[in-house]
Amino acid sequence: MSREEVAYVEKLVAINRVAKVVKGGKRFSFSALVIVGDGKGRVGYAGGKAREVADAVKKASERAKRFMIKIPMREGRTLHHDSFGRFGAGKVVLRSAVSGTGIIAGGAMRSVFEALGIQDVVSKCIGSANPHNMVRATFEALRSTVSPKYVASKRGKKVGEISSRRASIGRRNYGENNKAE
Repeated sequence: MSREEVAYVEKLVAINRVAKVVKGGKRFSFSALVIVGDGKGRVGYAGGKAREVADAVKKASERAKRFMIKIPMREGRTLHHDSFGRFGAGKVVLRSAVSGTGIIAGGAMRSVFEALGIQDVVSKCIGSANPHNMVRATFEALRSTVSPKYVASKRGKKVGEISSRRASIGRRNYGENNKAE
């Protein structure tokens, strides 16, 4: 399937008006931060700068499409595991969630998850709320996620050997250690 056939989700996160002082006064231009995703696990971000807002957004979205990354998702709706990302003063914590939770995220992070196609996630931004830092920190966290299939292949094991239910781990040990005598 070629790039033109895929329907992309574009989210405009931030627009800044930038002034350049020249001999005759100020010359204004606009910078835009755009997130582009296919809603099926691929997402990218980029910035664009131009004299008009529409041109800046167009430049940013074209560049974001070129630099998309693939993120493994569990059941096509959430992350496989919790992750942490940091860029500059911005820190983010991403947690996988049960079905029906929805996207619990603020501002720039919400746009990333919607474009990515994640339906259930809990996230928290710590420190800077700057949209550029939040998007980059979110991408750092997403890049660090790996699927159990990938981990199993790297270790030479089966997926069932490395992933087990969280609840069964605690109950199995708890029941055996606390038997009444």
